[in-house]
Amino acid sequence: MAGIISKRVLEEIRLRNNVLDVVSSYIPVQRVGSTFKTLCPFHKEKTPSFNVNQERQIYHCFGCGAGGDVFGFVMKYEGVDFVTAAKMLASRAGIKIEYDEGGDRDDNDKAALFTLLDEVTHLYQDLLHTGEAGKAARDYLKTRDIPEEFVKEFQIGYAPDAWDTVLNWVRTHKHTTDQLEAAGLVIRSTKPESRSAHYDRFRGRLMFPIQDSQGRVIGFSGRVIISGDKEGAKYVNTPDTALFHKSQVLYALHRARHDLVEKRVAIICEGQIDVLRCHIGGFKNAVAAQGTAFTEQHARIIKRFVDSVLLVFDSDKAGQDAAIKASKVFMQAGLASRVVKLPAGDDPDSFIRTKGPTAFQTLLNESLSSIEFQVQVLESREDIRSEVGLMRAAKAILQSIVETPNAVQRAALLKEAAGLLGLPMSALDQELRNMAPKPTVTTPETAAKKLVRPAERRPEELHLAEHIIAEPALGTLVEKYLPSAMISDPACAALISAAAEAARTKRNVMSIVAERDDTEGSLAQLAAEVQMAPARAGGGEFTRENAVKGLILWIIGEEFKKRRSGLEHELQSSNGKVDESLFMRIAQYTTDLKLLKQWHTALPLLELNQHGH
Repeated sequence: MAGIISKRVLEEIRLRNNVLDVVSSYIPVQRVGSTFKTLCPFHKEKTPSFNVNQERQIYHCFGCGAGGDVFGFVMKYEGVDFVTAAKMLASRAGIKIEYDEGGDRDDNDKAALFTLLDEVTHLYQDLLHTGEAGKAARDYLKTRDIPEEFVKEFQIGYAPDAWDTVLNWVRTHKHTTDQLEAAGLVIRSTKPESRSAHYDRFRGRLMFPIQDSQGRVIGFSGRVIISGDKEGAKYVNTPDTALFHKSQVLYALHRARHDLVEKRVAIICEGQIDVLRCHIGGFKNAVAAQGTAFTEQHARIIKRFVDSVLLVFDSDKAGQDAAIKASKVFMQAGLASRVVKLPAGDDPDSFIRTKGPTAFQTLLNESLSSIEFQVQVLESREDIRSEVGLMRAAKAILQSIVETPNAVQRAALLKEAAGLLGLPMSALDQELRNMAPKPTVTTPETAAKKLVRPAERRPEELHLAEHIIAEPALGTLVEKYLPSAMISDPACAALISAAAEAARTKRNVMSIVAERDDTEGSLAQLAAEVQMAPARAGGGEFTRENAVKGLILWIIGEEFKKRRSGLEHELQSSNGKVDESLFMRIAQYTTDLKLLKQWHTALPLLELNQHGH
């Protein structure tokens, strides 16, 4: 198994991939003064607010807040994780990936599997287009009205109804049976009397290659073309392998990526043919999960490209339940979720084929919010106007809302639910509070891993981060005199700590940020934001060191005020039973606050606190 990519290699990748060159390879960029601007690829805008700074090797959009370094840009634009982005940039610069532990054998194994799956894809395509064996599949595609150009574009193929198609093929190729098994193409036989140790997984099926976000085949979905198939399963899918993880795969994502970014909305379907039909009809922002319900990982992947989703599922009970369940997953990821109601008996494929793209667009335009859809489904199944039915409906709706992380979205959904159920919003709000999970305590040790951005970040903490990033050596002042627990925003605390470590180790601060970041790149985004902030006015006695000292005193002072206020409240609630120690502690905080007005008077107090007194 491969180890962690060497830090030395990551630094080389960063140095040899100028952020401007990389961004320019994806989108046109124009020079404006000392910076470079373009329309943001991550949200719709008419006036360019996406800035690339060559000197600092970062990008930042003043419109949507997206930002980071060259790794972050590739991750967000390509929809890949950090390791994949690093490998893509290494390939671009002609750098060999090296690891701190264990070498690169795992990478070599995966590369061999990618090659194998690509070759088998072409094998299945050839078997579809040539010979008598593929005639039934060709006829099936004609009955489904799938144009030949889309059959080729989506690399659709055919696996003949035989036990040894790929087993016989591999004998004349450089791959092994073990590799076929590792790729999920064959199954090991458990019957002692079997003539072969393996047999083909896919037999007598139309083959849909499943590709990753870079367009590489990682698995297959095989669909029966003859009803009443003896195996019973309509679809057979590649099992989880080193390349294929169904909870992280979205069908046609690499083809839909451009339209997803441009339209900022994803059409979510249930199957490959539904997605294919959407693309044929011009709805190229359609994707589907692969052999599983939608997961948190799916939602995170989609969120890299869009702000909202349109769920277009079957209209039967199973489809309704799946739509409600998927809506919860997407709302929990902070995405706006709406449901498209199809006529009974229709799916996206049949509807577009019979009614046409214009009618389908009308359905998309008339989509329901997830909450309204759920209320309609509940109304169709029971009397939600009865006391018991209303309580059950309210509970079900609130379970959909409760984990929505965005406060504005949660308030809007709650208001909508109250109107649809005919209940006071205050009643639903109270029930929602009762259902909400208890908040967890964020410690300095976990701050970098849980970068929850407050609704309103304290500007003083943001300014402190700006100064530390600009002059990392000042981070030692914060580490020495300001307890990290006093910084209310974990992201600011993590960024200041990263800058201080960069100063100590003489490393690039963005390298430290990358090591500590979450999967969404929140810390890199904040680092880019503070570095692109307008320079603060100087002159006179202004220095960054003085500014940092002043901000340290302000943050500690605010904490002391809060503590003193708590003691005063405790004193007022003592019901005449005066605790003399309260007076002393209040007086001490008052004295300390006076000392905190100037650095030279505060320093003895800070030194005392540093030693735990």
